[in-house]
Amino acid sequence: MNSAIAKMGQKKTDDVFVVADNVYSPIGKTTAENFLSLKNGVSGVKQHNPGAISARPFFAALFGSNEQISANSVHTKFERLLIASIDDALTQAEIDASDSKTILIISTTKGNISLLETEKYSETLRKRMALTTSSQIIASHVGFANQPIVVTSACISGVLSIITGMRLLRTGAFENAVIAGADVISKFILSGFQSFQALSPGICRPFDKSHDGLNLGEGAATVILSTQKKFTGNIKIKGGSLSNDANHISGPSRTGVELAYAISRSMNDAGLNRGEIDFISAHGTGTVYNDEMEANAVRIAGLMDTPLNSLKGYYGHTLGAAGLIETVISIESLRQKLFLGTPGFENVAELHWVNVSAENRDIDAQNFLKTASGFGGCNAAVVIGK
Repeated sequence: MNSAIAKMGQKKTDDVFVVADNVYSPIGKTTAENFLSLKNGVSGVKQHNPGAISARPFFAALFGSNEQISANSVHTKFERLLIASIDDALTQAEIDASDSKTILIISTTKGNISLLETEKYSETLRKRMALTTSSQIIASHVGFANQPIVVTSACISGVLSIITGMRLLRTGAFENAVIAGADVISKFILSGFQSFQALSPGICRPFDKSHDGLNLGEGAATVILSTQKKFTGNIKIKGGSLSNDANHISGPSRTGVELAYAISRSMNDAGLNRGEIDFISAHGTGTVYNDEMEANAVRIAGLMDTPLNSLKGYYGHTLGAAGLIETVISIESLRQKLFLGTPGFENVAELHWVNVSAENRDIDAQNFLKTASGFGGCNAAVVIGK
């Protein structure tokens, strides 16, 4: 354990500023490239024909087979994505990765699980697949001095990693946190969602009355946070909270009360009331159960009239990267004063009305709420603003 982490019990209340960010996806290699694609309605979700990872067609946002993420063949695709994203974010920031006051946090759900499909299982492979191994490889390659932290908690991993970074910085254990998340889609992952019959036969339609499942996607994102006063005036991570509904190993709460609790606690942590939340970046997978639960939670939290979107129709569900990708894009929405619409949305399901935005719209927002929910009943919410 890092000695600095052992000091987390110390109470400190420094502001946590967003210093730099990156999104690395099939529709762009930087945050700016991604946001431009989104403004123009470009989606990474495409139909893929039967092949190595599926015996039947499916829709997903995947990198092309000729995608040159990095020339370093020593690293896996998962690791190359993380390194590319981290490197781009660090070039924007006055942050030294080797500083003892800088911590690396890695968010993922499956990491290098795809190695099981290409390599013979052995003790060596088991160690190579371990997330501790990947995180240390990345930390050493980039030059981090501290032992990295790995956050893996199903689909809330990305948002949870931001909350973890915020809390670490608030204690004073560190001054800077580099938070990066990634996942790649393999046969193992795809077949799992197919077995649940959770995949849409087309492009997903979050919160629409005809929603019929999700799309998967792959990508990476990084956000760099700091408590250094020279970043005063930057966008801030204002508050965050977690909950667990303990309903089912894969099915979410039927009421949404537990996610609503996390939302309310995050707003309390940020010192904001519901009238000060200008928009919501929802988890919005497009599955009937998730959309219903999340809409219920938004209503219970008193935010039913707050503009809401889901970016899953652009990126698919990128698992451990989802919360980070969608947060970074929402931060860019604050900067550019443009709230992005929800692709595939036309008519809200009557049983769970929320204010879903179908089209891009100009918005002079100060604060937004990001939500996430995942297998095992986990929920997370974070409030970010100017």
